[in-house]
Amino acid sequence: MKDKTKLTQAETQVMQSLWSFPEDGALSAEIMERMPEPKPAPTTLLTFLKILKDKGFVSSTREGKAQRFRAEVSKDAYTRMYMKEVKQTFFGGSLSSLVSFFAREEQLTDKDIAEILNIIEKKS
Repeated sequence: MKDKTKLTQAETQVMQSLWSFPEDGALSAEIMERMPEPKPAPTTLLTFLKILKDKGFVSSTREGKAQRFRAEVSKDAYTRMYMKEVKQTFFGGSLSSLVSFFAREEQLTDKDIAEILNIIEKKS
């Protein structure tokens, strides 16, 4: 059975486009305008929107002959769930291991480090 909480790369691209609209959503043609190149065929986009609707990520309402699509899962909520899974899967649930990985792998500037420390200090 397919995991309904995970998005494929193509589904993520559709959601990224949809998340760029206000809460009242967008028509498929408007979503298509914000899709990265190479853009999918209109029928392919509609197929992805149907899949996302079936997964509970998107809802739609009729507007004349068209449908207005709305994100039912916010970008922040999905990112939180996704990162929690990454932390669990790759770092044994350890936040310090996840942060250590990025500290080692990324070329952190002094500004990056200062921003991270500022976030941590505000959290305390």
